[in-house]
Amino acid sequence: MHAMQYAITLPADYDMQIIRDRVRTRGHLLDDFPGLGLKAYGIRERGVDGAPVNEYAPFYLWAEPEAMNRFLLGDGFRGVVRDFGRPAVRNWQGLFHRPGPAAGALPRAFTRRTVTLAEDADPATVIAQAIAGHEELATTEGVHTTALALDPRRWELVHFTLWADGAPRSAGDRYQVLHLSAPGTGLLGEGQQW
Repeated sequence: MHAMQYAITLPADYDMQIIRDRVRTRGHLLDDFPGLGLKAYGIRERGVDGAPVNEYAPFYLWAEPEAMNRFLLGDGFRGVVRDFGRPAVRNWQGLFHRPGPAAGALPRAFTRRTVTLAEDADPATVIAQAIAGHEELATTEGVHTTALALDPRRWELVHFTLWADGAPRSAGDRYQVLHLSAPGTGLLGEGQQW
């Protein structure tokens, strides 16, 4: 599994209905994309749920790295580049994935929290503790899906969770989910992936 996200920060006075319409008319195009585990079409609106900016920031869990490459080099991402410019694309190695009790519901929100490992920390110990936290989180009422991934270049962990309803403030940056494409969630595996 690989996690991926790009964020397009938009002007403070940007009409976010444009993004909503874009997702409404194009979101279904990845509903059957081979190799994609899931894509949460996320937005933040300035002043809503503590968001400092307007932002379109979809989050992906890829079951196959080749599929991620096909997407980034294909027509779908060309449309993003044409309309907004080429964003920096963050990606992480998957460490953990598990559906939660609300996996059958359509998620309304996701959270993303990035944590940098301390210089003197043992990565295996920190990751084991983070996985234990995600194991517990995966049993929490309202959790649709939770995942943990690592950027070994920066030694950062990204905590990603989809929520059936609103997300708690303590979970990280909060995004509204406009659409979920989930053609390959069964291919993502469950539990620890290392």
